[in-house]
This record gives sequence, C-alpha cells and structure tokens, in this order.
Amino acid sequence: MVDFILQFHPVMQALLATLFTWGVTAAGAAMVFFTKSINPKLMDSMLGFAAGVMIAASFWSLLAPGIEMAEGLGHIPWLTAVIGFMGGGIFMRLTDKFLPHLHPGLSIDKSEGVKTSWQRSTLLVLAITLHNIPEGLAVGVAFGAVAADLPSATIGGAIALAIGIGIQNFPEGTAVSVPLRREGMSKGKSFFMGQASGIVEPIAGVIGALFVLKMQNILPYALCFAAGAMIFVVVEELIPESQRNYANIDLVTMATMVGFSVMMILDVALG
Repeated sequence: MVDFILQFHPVMQALLATLFTWGVTAAGAAMVFFTKSINPKLMDSMLGFAAGVMIAASFWSLLAPGIEMAEGLGHIPWLTAVIGFMGGGIFMRLTDKFLPHLHPGLSIDKSEGVKTSWQRSTLLVLAITLHNIPEGLAVGVAFGAVAADLPSATIGGAIALAIGIGIQNFPEGTAVSVPLRREGMSKGKSFFMGQASGIVEPIAGVIGALFVLKMQNILPYALCFAAGAMIFVVVEELIPESQRNYANIDLVTMATMVGFSVMMILDVALG
C-alpha cells in the first residue's frame, strides 16, 4: 500500500486517502438497506469507539508530530502547540455556533446554529458534516507534512491516520441514514443523505494538503489546529451522544478505550 501511495503527488495522496474515508462513511450509510434500526447499545458503542480513535489520532498523528516539527523549526514547541490546538477548537466552536445542524436522536426544536427553516434531514447531514471537516483536514495536513520531508512525519503515519478515521466514519454514516429511514424516507434517499455527510472530507483533505505545501512554516500550527478541531468534536458531540443512555456508559467507556488502542496500534506500527 505504501509503495502505491508514494507514486502520487501529495495532494493526490490526500485525495485518495479522503476518498477512502468518504467511502467508509457511505458503507455505514448503506446499513439502511439492511435494517430500519440499529441496537442502541451497539450504536452507542460504535460512537464511543469513534471517539477513542479520534482522541488517539489527535495525539499520535497530529499533536506529537506537530510539537516535534515546531522544535525542529526553532519555534517554542509548547506555544506553537497551544496556539494551533486552541485555534482548532475556536474554529469548530464558531462553526458549531453559526452552522445550522441537528444531532441524531434529537427533535427538530433542539437544532443548533443559526435558526433556519431547513428540513430535519438536511440538519442531520450538516451535523455529521461538521464532524468530518477536521477529519478531512487532518488527513490532508498529514500527507502534506510527509511531503515537507520532516523526520516526524511518515507516510505510514499518514496512512494510519486515514485508516483510523475511515474506521470511525462507519457509525457516522449509519447515524444519519438509519434515523431518516425510520422516519419514513426511502432507502435510496436515506443512503444518499448519509453518504453525503462525508463528501466534505476529500474537499478538506485537498485544501489541507495544498495549504501546508504552500506554507510549510505553519505546518506545526496546522497539525495542532487539526488536533484541536478533532478533540472539540469528540468532547462536544461524540462522547455526549454515545453516553446519552446512562445504562450503557460502562460499555461505551470500554469501547472508547478500544478505539484509542486500535488507533494507537495503527499509528505506532505503521508510523
């Protein structure tokens, strides 16, 4: 796989990787063709697993390499990390505040962002799309970092990040398509809406790769920015959604730890 990826330009590498993550989102959305409902315990566990993957990816694939790069470039490592990390969180907070969206399982009156008359289905897709912005950006920045030829950035690590994010995208696609099907939407349209939430990842991935290739001096900030954006999504959305049912908290917590372990293994083994 590594040799295949290396034959392409870094921007194309980022595009291919994020097309994969989008494809896994579509695979999750395709669950709508087989069932109208997902066991709540299973869904909560999958969301917990996704949270664990994103937490691990934020450190192993983004923050740690960003800090190492900052040191190599003569920056103050902790200051670079804080500026980038908090910048990512603030960006996501502003996006969350203004972009109309609705989290799965909530009624239309619980929608967030600017008030709008958009349909529930559109708001649900936008909620998952909000998750996917930092994920696509993170993959793009990771491949851009490899092109910068810095020791702390490896093609294996970038591939591991794409695989990890792809794995955790599966429940996100399901979380959109199955509720829409349960509410009476056709299978085809439910699938279309579910997979559409992942289309932003290739876009964000290409932008992230292009950005760091053109401005390599800000690469450490970009890595930490992506980490901060992902942690915001985990704490503000994934963990609360996965622990909505108090009876499943212990199971979800273990699923989160498993997700963290899987991503850590991928990153350490491939990176």
